[in-house]
Amino acid sequence: MDDIATRVYNHNWKIDPIVRSLIDTDFYKLLMCQSVFGHSPATTVAFSLINRSRSVRLAELVDEGALREQLDHIRSLRLSRGESTWLRGNTFYGKRAMFRPDFIAFLEGLRLPPYTLEKRDGQYELTFEGPWPEVMMWEIPALAVLMELRSRAVLRDMGRFELQVLYARAMTRLWEKVEGLRRLEGLRIADFGTRRRHSFMWQDWCVQAMIEGLGAAFLGTSNCLIAMRREVEAIGTNAHELPMVYAALARSDAELAEAPYRVLADWQKEHDGNLLIILPDTFGTRGFLARAPAWLARWTGIRIDSGDPVEGAEAAIAWWRSEGEDPARKLVIFSDGLDTARIRDLHARFAGRVRVSFGWGTLLTNDFRGLVARDALSPFSLVCKATAADGRPTVKLSDNPLKAMGPAAEIARYKRVFEVGAQVPMAVEV
Repeated sequence: MDDIATRVYNHNWKIDPIVRSLIDTDFYKLLMCQSVFGHSPATTVAFSLINRSRSVRLAELVDEGALREQLDHIRSLRLSRGESTWLRGNTFYGKRAMFRPDFIAFLEGLRLPPYTLEKRDGQYELTFEGPWPEVMMWEIPALAVLMELRSRAVLRDMGRFELQVLYARAMTRLWEKVEGLRRLEGLRIADFGTRRRHSFMWQDWCVQAMIEGLGAAFLGTSNCLIAMRREVEAIGTNAHELPMVYAALARSDAELAEAPYRVLADWQKEHDGNLLIILPDTFGTRGFLARAPAWLARWTGIRIDSGDPVEGAEAAIAWWRSEGEDPARKLVIFSDGLDTARIRDLHARFAGRVRVSFGWGTLLTNDFRGLVARDALSPFSLVCKATAADGRPTVKLSDNPLKAMGPAAEIARYKRVFEVGAQVPMAVEV
């Protein structure tokens, strides 16, 4: 196992680049990329960095030259022969040959498109634009780079012993969390922490701790590179990006209303089983379920990613019952702002009523709260979202209005079309 503190003390980015591989990304990105490659390869999409935690002034913390160096390094990466072999020959979700030969060939030739970087009001404006299957692969590495450069900036002036103590405290904290979760009978949990991790080495350590501490309760990791190296399952399904882009391309209100379901109709042409997971909150969960076609009720489950998780799960259970489905056979994946207390509460409320699973993110792979002066390593909410498709703006409403994004006029239009009523704001922590 790596001595993380010593590696941090001796950091040389050529030895420890932040992103080491094109598959140092989340598994759902590859699944979505294959779908996009098959259905919408010519669509031009723009992605932009959005720092929801404006008090963290990234452009004052992170050196622009270092950021450009890391981003340029990512543009030099290619899929290795071993990575290609893993993608071609491994079994994912019980299915061999998950990825088509033409898509693997596309990945083998992929070079990420150029980026645009500017500073404004203490923040970086980082944007990417290009063909959708290419540009979408920037999201995860861009976030990982910014998060880790911030960590490195905070740690830069610490001495060797100070770093050893810091990581010992963080390791103790994580292990205590793992020990607390061991007591949950029937627990099913995965690492979803790539996007806002403290560092690659720390995420890898967290995964190893989960493997040893939780055994069969640990389902795997969203990070493909770590999954390959540690020989665990790669976990993930789909994300908000798909309905956001499909909706932006709609030419009428009627097409807009159907866009979230067209996405899933395309998805089920390629996938089955535990990959048939609905993410209903992009434009509001209750409205999505109220208008959902009957065939969606037969899907395997739902992921709850914003708003009150109890309300979201109860709404899903009520919907399944109304459609004649047995909720006890359905899977509910909780993935928003999780830490051990919330995991325990949700497990206690829903275990036995549905099949419960958790995607544990930022507070697994980046919980350094209170461990350094001024809480300078506390996690913050940084996202990289699709902001336009073929020149048309994208919108995300969410079940938490504080996570909404898009032009004000378009947000108002989407709320009208999707019949989104009053929403309760909830603090966006991570």
